[in-house]
Amino acid sequence: MRSATLLWFLGTALAAPSKACGSCKAYPGTEAWPTRSEWTALNDTISGRLIQPILPGGVCHEDQPNFDEAECPTRQSEWASYDWHSTDPVSVMYDNAANWTCLPDPKDPCTGEGYPAYVINATTTEHVKAGVDFARDNNIRLVVKASGHDFLGRSVAPGSLSIWMHHYDNVEFHAGSFQLNGTDSVFEGDSISCGGGTSMYSLYQETDKHNTTVVGGGAKSVSVGGYISGGGHSMLSPDYGLAADNVIEMEVVTPLGDVLVANKESNNDLYWALLGGGGSTFGVVTRFTIKAHPTPKMQFVTFMAATSPSNPMAADIVTFLASQFPDLNDAGLRGYGFMTMTGFDTGVEGVPTEWAGISGAFTVVNQSVEYTESLFTELNNTLLERSNGTGSVTILPVRTYNTFMEYFDERFDAGNAGSTALLKSRLLDRRVLTNDLDALKAALMAVINVRGLMHFYPLAGKAVHEAANGGRDNSVNPGWRSAYVHALTSMGFEPFNRTAEKEAQALLKEAWEPMVQLTPGMGSYINEAAYFEENPAETFWGDNYERLLQIKREVDPMDVMWCPFCVGHEHWEQRENGQLCRLAGPSRMRFREN
Repeated sequence: MRSATLLWFLGTALAAPSKACGSCKAYPGTEAWPTRSEWTALNDTISGRLIQPILPGGVCHEDQPNFDEAECPTRQSEWASYDWHSTDPVSVMYDNAANWTCLPDPKDPCTGEGYPAYVINATTTEHVKAGVDFARDNNIRLVVKASGHDFLGRSVAPGSLSIWMHHYDNVEFHAGSFQLNGTDSVFEGDSISCGGGTSMYSLYQETDKHNTTVVGGGAKSVSVGGYISGGGHSMLSPDYGLAADNVIEMEVVTPLGDVLVANKESNNDLYWALLGGGGSTFGVVTRFTIKAHPTPKMQFVTFMAATSPSNPMAADIVTFLASQFPDLNDAGLRGYGFMTMTGFDTGVEGVPTEWAGISGAFTVVNQSVEYTESLFTELNNTLLERSNGTGSVTILPVRTYNTFMEYFDERFDAGNAGSTALLKSRLLDRRVLTNDLDALKAALMAVINVRGLMHFYPLAGKAVHEAANGGRDNSVNPGWRSAYVHALTSMGFEPFNRTAEKEAQALLKEAWEPMVQLTPGMGSYINEAAYFEENPAETFWGDNYERLLQIKREVDPMDVMWCPFCVGHEHWEQRENGQLCRLAGPSRMRFREN
């Protein structure tokens, strides 16, 4: 039985016979758009799982069919939640990713122009293949959404066909070994297979039943597909590598409609590209099989290493603290921190109300409380000496969690969605953090003085570095293989204001330029980065890009899958009306100026 929303949309859809692959993708209202009967046939093929999405913010707008004044306040509250956006077929984490299409505010405009025209609620490989084939045969832009937890907006596109993977979330644990498909090879060790839309929390729950865990994200609703395809950092990365380093094999539907298994021995080029080459590019991964590791004991600590912001040495002290993180990371410390010159009142007794320094939430794995405290004792002694007694380290009592799941249940990233913001990030290695502290200070202060703070995540380290020589063949940004810190900042701007957006971009670019110049070849982590990078190929993939582009041309010669700043983006632009059109020359990302 077809859904009422689908039948309503089919009654208004424009029909036309042309299916020629022109210079633009087929778009609602154009002659190339599929006919009513063709959409109906697709819906029949996938057992009625085709959706014409209802605008999620429409409950607050009188001119929308789902208007509900009583429901509007609830939707406004939900809008700030990662989890809520992950359960909607089209809604995504950042409002600007969907061009502020329909925010839950009656004062704002509301149309569906920033969202996909249709969504397939996929739960089987057959559903995914039907969607891929339909998009290819009808020259329609294809996107993939699982959770919508994406700072670059790759999981939403106007007038597209979207494959929604949220309910493709089956899991199966393999104790002891796993037979790789299509080969004689056996992976020795525990592993877990999961659907391409499975959330990190579902994986953590299932592996915890077997006293194991996986390298995964920090938020519950983050799904495996986009997270792994960009590399995937984790609290456990210093011990086990990035998420992409832990994938044994994948099942994937390619843009040509082939259903393939990719591992180190079968379809190795595709395996390599999918692990680090970015999502929504080389195909739709319908199944991952991932290594499971013994669940660790986690020591959790919140600390502040700081001095007075009026101290003339404050910038030098902040820089010195940053320089200590390669050694601290090698000693086992990892986590999420930030540095600032104008710290705020934390409300914690014994902690300064005004400070300049570094603070954050960190962990040490499979060590004692005493060992964890000793890391900060040594740091405190050195800081006191270098600051002539004006700086110190304050730590809150160390909290022990006996399993990763126990830790995650209390410390997961609840986050804030429903905002308008930009990111800018950079990977930092030991050289930049320790060799020239004057140059490092200038680069750090350039960012901090503009944004007030810099997020500072020491989440790489030994296992991530060793993956470069450990047979873990993938396309992750080579900068990760020497990085210790993933550093980033964000900047909000006024919704609907392209001038404010450009000004924010310019401010971030200028603020980060000294750090970019100081870190040649390091690049950025694509899953948490700027969508206004001038050279995304070099920034996100470095020397891997040429091979990635070659594989893209082989598996997707018709550019069925396209997303901004993804591999192969260069020859298309999104026009002001939302339609994707081919360029005569390389793209300059003009769609961001609409």
